[in-house]
Amino acid sequence: MSFNHFDSAGQAIMVDVSHKAPTMRTATASAAVHLKAETVRDIIDGRTTKGDVLSVARIAGIAAAKKTPDLIPLSHPLAIHHVAIEFTVDADGGTITAEATVRAFERTGVEMEAMTSAAVAALTIYDMCKGVDKGITIGEIKLLFKEGGKSGTYRREDLK
Repeated sequence: MSFNHFDSAGQAIMVDVSHKAPTMRTATASAAVHLKAETVRDIIDGRTTKGDVLSVARIAGIAAAKKTPDLIPLSHPLAIHHVAIEFTVDADGGTITAEATVRAFERTGVEMEAMTSAAVAALTIYDMCKGVDKGITIGEIKLLFKEGGKSGTYRREDLK
């Protein structure tokens, strides 16, 4: 297996995508936040001291998608056309899952933007709740779906 982020001398490079034709690219990723059930209920019921946790996390995730090339060094700067974040809340199970979908008409995919968006939304939930729940964990950051470009469509096996 070869990685295309390295040149023949083994030096890191940004992959040249200038020869590729732009196509509509879409990617969806998710990140799960595990909290106490009581903390999740407080978020749902608006009983947090820092405000509307999920609204702030949504805005943070949208902003993060646009900042991906500033955070991931070899990621291409893209003209993103759409970012949406939805939350699935399991109060009894103590889990909030952030699902980010990113779309752009570009020469390369938007998987990193979707992954970064979901991860930062999850980190924002952590940040806003860490004062009342020290045991919060973030996990299961994963690509769920992508389409567009030469490699075609990918859907996670456990979602088919």
